[in-house]
Amino acid sequence: MLPNLNPSVFLGHLLRLPWSASLPRAGDSRVSLALASRIVENSTTLSREVATHLTMTDQRIIVVDDETAVRDTVCSILSQAGYECLPVNSGRDALTMLRSNDSVSIVLSDLVMEGMDGLTLLARMKQEHPEIPVVMVTAVHDISVALAAIRNGAYDYLLKPFEREQLLAMVRRALETRRLRLENVAYQTKLESLVSGRTEMLRKALTDLERSYDITLEALGDALDLKDAETEGHSKRVTAFTIAIARAMELPQERVRVIARGAFLHDIGKMAIPDDILRKPGRLDAKEQAIMREHAYLGYQILRKIPFLQEAADIVYSHQERYDGTGYPRGLRADQIPLGARIFAVADTFDAMTSDRPYRAAQSIASGRREIERNSGKQFDPEVVKVFLGLPERIWQELRTEIEAQGAHRRFGMSRDSRAALHRA
Repeated sequence: MLPNLNPSVFLGHLLRLPWSASLPRAGDSRVSLALASRIVENSTTLSREVATHLTMTDQRIIVVDDETAVRDTVCSILSQAGYECLPVNSGRDALTMLRSNDSVSIVLSDLVMEGMDGLTLLARMKQEHPEIPVVMVTAVHDISVALAAIRNGAYDYLLKPFEREQLLAMVRRALETRRLRLENVAYQTKLESLVSGRTEMLRKALTDLERSYDITLEALGDALDLKDAETEGHSKRVTAFTIAIARAMELPQERVRVIARGAFLHDIGKMAIPDDILRKPGRLDAKEQAIMREHAYLGYQILRKIPFLQEAADIVYSHQERYDGTGYPRGLRADQIPLGARIFAVADTFDAMTSDRPYRAAQSIASGRREIERNSGKQFDPEVVKVFLGLPERIWQELRTEIEAQGAHRRFGMSRDSRAALHRA
């Protein structure tokens, strides 16, 4: 059930997003005109200083070049700008350092080197460290080489010789790109977690709602038992028998649950049958029989408009059909009859034969089994009968005993054991 859960409150909680983040208001600004003018005049310098402060903190850059002079020069520029520089003289050394150091932010690599060249290093990094931007540094003034590097995953390229500001500007842009990538990954991870959590909340709410539906369904079944005392407990017994056969047929769990609901509500249409006909002690005349036969259609009409009972409604509509086509109300035959209704037909007849009635005593389980077998292919689906006969006789008495014990404590609303039976289905 859903205790103390207002639907609008639940939906509000489900859809709630952090819209309460504070935003600046016009009245909060206390910047003087002189200061504003100064900011405008020095916007380029200020932006550069702020960006440098934000991107240089704890940033490690690997510099790969087999020329010591070039490597030392690049490291000197980066160190003076506040970056931590990790110099190596080959692509293999760079990969080794990356495996032992998980805080590298950028790799600056020469393109032409002995052993592992820059393009080979780039390909390996794309596989092993795709989150780290790689800037190719080259003295080859050939646009095709630069484009090949970018096509293979390089962030950008820098032509030798280069100015100090060119190098630092490239590093800042690469760091900003990496930061945005990491933020995007973190955002996606957080979003996936949020969606997963909301989905689980919804799943639990739907499960509770479905349980509430089942409680309501059993209340309807109990109401029918009170109206038709002759068949008291029949709905629960035939549901248990139907579940046993459906499970033995290895049907999917969700389908078994649908069939169980159809079995439990098969006589719900009798709620619309006049009491003088439903409770008549003697045989019904032709007109009364015609009215009684309407209960299958009436039950279908009651249930078909309830979304989670639409499939069960088809079973209710077809539960009086016969495999050979001589049943009612539509004269369906064989596979035209829903499988759930074909399973139910066996369970229903078996329960009727093995239960006491005012006009006759209950037959034995063995006798009921023989009667089911005798009508295979006529009233019953042969495949369902085969499964039914393959179940041990003791299971039917065990189910009957359990349900009769529940009947001793019958009340409106679904009992704990009955709910468990439906949900195990």
